[in-house]
Amino acid sequence: MDRLIYTAMSGAKHTLEQQANASNNLANATTTGFRSQLNTFRAAPVVGDGLATRTFVVDSTAGSDFSTGTIQDTGRALDVAVQGKGWIAVQTADGGEAYTRNGSFKMNANGILQTQSGLSVVGDGGPISIPPDVTVAIASDGTVSSIPTTGVPNAVNVLGRIKLVNPDEKSLMRGDDGLFRVTNATQAPADANVRLATGALEGSNVNVVESMVNMINLSRQFELNMKLMQTAESDATKATQILSLS
Repeated sequence: MDRLIYTAMSGAKHTLEQQANASNNLANATTTGFRSQLNTFRAAPVVGDGLATRTFVVDSTAGSDFSTGTIQDTGRALDVAVQGKGWIAVQTADGGEAYTRNGSFKMNANGILQTQSGLSVVGDGGPISIPPDVTVAIASDGTVSSIPTTGVPNAVNVLGRIKLVNPDEKSLMRGDDGLFRVTNATQAPADANVRLATGALEGSNVNVVESMVNMINLSRQFELNMKLMQTAESDATKATQILSLS
């Protein structure tokens, strides 16, 4: 009876948490460069004297789905998409470094190349500064160049190169802000083999149909765990009645 109650109770709890992750994946089905989150269940025995019959079900996060999304042309000069494996390095608010697949950039009031959320894009010499009155071009290797829009437009100036990395996916951990970081708190080295598609953005890799089916399965799994706890309660009540009669 103990095993049934503990397994069903913890299973229902973690099923709700997985339901939240599935809902988050669906909510980001149209988010640029989003990576869907994966979850699995595993059994964990309760440690302690007299608890050998009790087992918890815990949520074991398998990580993220790193498969690529569909690349869509936008024609915008400050839009880039990573082709194949690789990440774009950005500077976080605390001065650290994180990685994203969202290549929708903008220039702030000071001409600094940033993401749409306001994080500076990391270049080979720090943040990339873009002067006024220029046309910006981003090459496939991440090189950012400018051409003056005034005077004779024949002087191409290299402003910097976007830091592109390709760390081991097993070493990446998703943060609460949706950005990925290396688990040992180090910075991934630049990888010259990573290439960008300019004038394009990568869509989310969330499979909407699969996520909806997963949510239905999780809902049924939660109902099953609740019925198991009701069965355990009913069995305990009947056992108490029998013992009281004897």
